Amino acid sequence: MNKNTLETLKKYFGYASFREGQERIVNTILSGRDALAIMPTGAGKSICYQLPALMLPGITIVVSPLISLMQDQVKALNAAGIRAAYINSSLTESQISKALNYAAQGAYKIVYVAPERLETWEFGQFAARAEISMVTVDEAHCRPSYLKIVDFVTRLEPRPILSAFTATATEEVKEDIVCVLGLQNPEIVVTGFDRENLYYRVESIRKKDNFII
Repeated sequence: MNKNTLETLKKYFGYASFREGQERIVNTILSGRDALAIMPTGAGKSICYQLPALMLPGITIVVSPLISLMQDQVKALNAAGIRAAYINSSLTESQISKALNYAAQGAYKIVYVAPERLETWEFGQFAARAEISMVTVDEAHCRPSYLKIVDFVTRLEPRPILSAFTATATEEVKEDIVCVLGLQNPEIVVTGFDRENLYYRVESIRKKDNFII
């Protein structure tokens, strides 16, 4: 592992080492290859694209359908000293224009965007002016709106690295993601779905309230 990568991990995220699968994905992205990561919730998927985003030139666009999640992540990134912004329906058109102007000028390293925004004229104008090093697709399990991502990426010159992340995916869904997003010879990392901090147990009981207490 590159010493600078570990130093960046420690400086911005507070970790001295990587979790399972993270280092492989980070190395893949930094080498310029597309990547698909299937990692359980809580396994640290976001670091797999946020860390390379800091080390790559230009901007990383993160496509996410979850407004509350992107807002939380942008807040955490800014608190850690990482310049980030989001573009979604919670903003006014004036706020969106302002954010895109700042982004085009290099004010942000990471820009989160709702998938439908990729189709807008204004976002297309921003993308044509900006240096986009990577497009990351979060929650990548085949959403209809994600079909537009391929059109967006093909308009970018040069083509950025494309990375995709999801918590669970069958073999069929994994193949769909690679196909639908047009991933080129991607490194595929699957770390399983098991979360060590959670377990399931079935109980046959009569007094449920007492059992819960």
